[in-house]
Amino acid sequence: MPFDTQQAVLEFLARPATHGLAPTTPIEVIRTHISVVILAGARAFKLKRAVALPYLDHTTLQAREACCRHEVAINRLTAPGLYEGVIAVTRDPKGELALGGTGLVVEWLVVMHRFPQEALFDHLASQGRLDRHQMCDLAEAVHAAHNQAERITTRPDWLARILDNSLTSLESQAERLGADRAAALAAALRAEATARAPLLAERAAAGFVRRCHGDLHLGNIVLWQDRPTLFDAVEFNDLFVEIDVLYDLAYLVMDLHIHAPRRLASILFNHYMEFAGDTAGLALLPLFLALRATIRAFVRATAAAGQTDPAEAQRLETEARDYLDHARAFLAPQPPRLVAVGGLSGSGKSRLARELACFLGRAPGALVLRTDVLRKRLMGLTPYQPLGPEGYTPEVHARVYQTLEAEARLALAVGQSVVLDGVHAKPPERANAERMAAEAGVPFDGLWVHTPVTVALNRIETRVRNPSDVTPSVRANQEAFDLGAVTWTRIDASGPKEETVAKGVRALGLG
Repeated sequence: MPFDTQQAVLEFLARPATHGLAPTTPIEVIRTHISVVILAGARAFKLKRAVALPYLDHTTLQAREACCRHEVAINRLTAPGLYEGVIAVTRDPKGELALGGTGLVVEWLVVMHRFPQEALFDHLASQGRLDRHQMCDLAEAVHAAHNQAERITTRPDWLARILDNSLTSLESQAERLGADRAAALAAALRAEATARAPLLAERAAAGFVRRCHGDLHLGNIVLWQDRPTLFDAVEFNDLFVEIDVLYDLAYLVMDLHIHAPRRLASILFNHYMEFAGDTAGLALLPLFLALRATIRAFVRATAAAGQTDPAEAQRLETEARDYLDHARAFLAPQPPRLVAVGGLSGSGKSRLARELACFLGRAPGALVLRTDVLRKRLMGLTPYQPLGPEGYTPEVHARVYQTLEAEARLALAVGQSVVLDGVHAKPPERANAERMAAEAGVPFDGLWVHTPVTVALNRIETRVRNPSDVTPSVRANQEAFDLGAVTWTRIDASGPKEETVAKGVRALGLG
């Protein structure tokens, strides 16, 4: 379809009367390199621009219709209430345009419910309005999407194709990004991909390559009906969506790590891992994070190259170079360490473990392994399903700590720091944690968190989103435990969270 016809459609959509609105009603327009979105009243209309790029071809009306229909179909999986459907723009014999008319179809549009731009997670992040509970909701939404996604068995080479495409694009912007720095990063990415090739192939065969979102950054997540909602999944090229689920997650982790307080990236990552249990995949995380940052670098550099405003071009170029630096940092090895956080139930040990993780090791921080979560996993439950007495026998307790050790050893072996979160009431359990670190050749710190029993009981009674099944009576009985000699650093957690975290940070020599 000629561009002037598409422009006529955009002008038609920009008129309030088209949407039955008052003449003074403002109509907003958002433009990207492949789409134009018209925000009118309670609806949003997305037009696919008639462009041909290396990874898509929207130059025919038929291709745009197919793309619109595919977009609605795949996004209804994660945002069913957000996508209304597809509508035609028609022209009658007099040349008048109409939405869904009976004349000749001249364009196709995706129709969505409109939401305030302030509800997008990139806006919320920039305003400091994201919190832990939203990260947990988001992690669960992403895991649910991955869990139901179609398994792809025909893409064992998915990463090689994306890497080749990305490094070719990077090379095209090498002068703007710094030729030597870009070349060094490209070499490091290729070396890391080569080293991880056996694991990539193993995961592809095991079903970790699925039809994912493909563009899972903060700008494609909206707080819709009080829940984080994933939308605008890639519909135009299977190369970007038939990927390892951990690579899909990595885009979001990278975005949070750079654009939000680091604890949020750590919380999202760890909450996702509580459901996925994908410890073996952590060997790939530096590569995945670095590649996501690299892609963002050349996208920003390309945008800078197309700018006519020198100030805006400079801003985009600076952002591009910053992303390149982040990519290099993600690949830089950081020695792992093991931290064990123990204490009786309700002491605040899990809260401290969660908040300390972001300070430890490589991005996005330490893997937090919680005995309460591992217990549920061993019993075939999700982290927040209740578990009866059958899950708390001595035999199950022993299996939980065996699993804790196995998972920790696996994570440490691939360079990820670990925080152990468990009561560790028995001296042999504490000794085993120290022995594990010594055998892995990593530094160890043990923190023993304590608080008055009255404070602990109040916390247990008011808990939300906690996998522990401990009741106040169970906690009261723990007062009779014979703990033996506790040699770990004692942390009084009876005060505000900020004070407790500060004590933990100082105890670990981190500030």
